[in-house]
Amino acid sequence: MSLKLGIIGLPNVGKSTLFNALTSQEVEAANYPFCTIDPNIGIVPLPDERLNKLGEIAGAEKVTPAYIQYVDVAGLVQGASRGEGLGNQFLAHIREVDALVQILRGFQDSNVAHVKGRWDPVEDLQIVNYELIMADLETLQKRREKAAKMMKADREKYQEELSFLEKLEEHLNQGGMARNFPKRDEYKGIMEELFLLTDKPVIYVLNIDEDIEEEEARALKEKIQRALGEERREVLLISVRLEKDLQELTPPERKEYLEELSWRGDSLNTLISSSFRLLNLITFFTAKGEETRAWTIPRGTRAVKAAGKIHTDMEQGFIRAEVIPFAKLEEAGSFPRARELGLIRLEGRDYEVQEGDVIQFRFNL
Repeated sequence: MSLKLGIIGLPNVGKSTLFNALTSQEVEAANYPFCTIDPNIGIVPLPDERLNKLGEIAGAEKVTPAYIQYVDVAGLVQGASRGEGLGNQFLAHIREVDALVQILRGFQDSNVAHVKGRWDPVEDLQIVNYELIMADLETLQKRREKAAKMMKADREKYQEELSFLEKLEEHLNQGGMARNFPKRDEYKGIMEELFLLTDKPVIYVLNIDEDIEEEEARALKEKIQRALGEERREVLLISVRLEKDLQELTPPERKEYLEELSWRGDSLNTLISSSFRLLNLITFFTAKGEETRAWTIPRGTRAVKAAGKIHTDMEQGFIRAEVIPFAKLEEAGSFPRARELGLIRLEGRDYEVQEGDVIQFRFNL
């Protein structure tokens, strides 16, 4: 299952610097447009305090976290939907990810060029969203032409589809995003086939100066939220440069530095956790032998499919799942004690796995 989030935005807003901070990699982050051409992909562990505690309870020698992938996508410029700059590559790379982290420039620095000659996070937001909408309108036009040709084969079916496409096109022309279209869920099948860019869930990151006053940063955030209008999306305040610098310090140095700061804004861990929620994922745990491990699955996954996440043999030979919520296991203090208290349940293949479940799967090879 793909778990990719694309980091997008205009050139020189801090995409590659954020990617480096998240992944501890060193991809080029230079002061000119299109520094990033081919997308960089990094695997980032999901911070979860429960995992180490579970490892202690289980006496595990190794703990393995869940992971999310981030993709550093080429910078977009005005006219990208018409192929300007690296527009075609940019849009193609966005289609391959599951969700978006859109970075907006919220810092002043005369040494870092801006493609518009000035920085305005609201204008950055409007430029990127406009280009995504224009690309989606082109997709809808092609789908409408195809549906019109198919009217001869099944007039009722394709007349309904055309009506939906026309309403969605009107919604986009008014500046709306496909993810907010009122009838989206009624036509989920068609929406999934269209792969619309504005249908992808998104988090907005306002890249702020590390020494910005908290009040000023909050004012910038409110400005972005007003610009988003009815689209209620999470807006994080992150000093990307500060977060990158923190990664280069030892843990004691990092702790000391953070204690000296009067205000930091949101952290990288906040972004990672928000990304996880954006993908509508949950975590379950296994504690078998020497390893305790976290696994990610879509919310609503049945036990038999969760077993298949670990190994296909476990799905095919599934017998049952022994389940205990992490909180109850922690309270009991050990697996034997949890069994004594009757806290470990037996669940069948159709059990819907819950966030924080600790599971041992029984199966036949």
